[in-house]
Amino acid sequence: MIFKRFLLFCATAFLVLSLSSWSTRIHPYHVGSVEFNYNPTSKTFEITGKFFLDDLENALKEKYGKPVHFDDAKYKQQINELLKKYCEEYLKVKTDNKFLKINYIGFEENSESVNIYLESETLNPPKKVEVAVSLLYNFFDDQMNIIHIIVNGKRESDKLNYPNRYLYKIF
Repeated sequence: MIFKRFLLFCATAFLVLSLSSWSTRIHPYHVGSVEFNYNPTSKTFEITGKFFLDDLENALKEKYGKPVHFDDAKYKQQINELLKKYCEEYLKVKTDNKFLKINYIGFEENSESVNIYLESETLNPPKKVEVAVSLLYNFFDDQMNIIHIIVNGKRESDKLNYPNRYLYKIF
């Protein structure tokens, strides 16, 4: 009887430890945010995306077939090249019926997230802003991206759930 209890305890402990270590590697939701902030001084949109580090690593690996590690300096140049291509494909901005050229600036990482920085070409304050954001959609079919568009101090926010990628706002 004692031996059976011991085996049951060991099996339960093994299961709990296995599940707890598995859940720390895979979070239960996939969410990111992208902010499009019109700067009247530079007459550009300053764009910042924030995503979970492991999600972005996995999406880049899936897309380009090359593993990258944000916390390893030897991958920095490769990550910059991949993020530039990735953002060109999965992030578009159109204002007043004209597509904008978006320039990749760089990224910053911390232990859990990555910030991606981009900037648009110059433009006059827009009246209508349309964005197409499908970052991480290539890897997660439950990805949610929270979008913030700020023009002349007016903030419009919404969320895009996979597969929806288009959002427009009037200012």
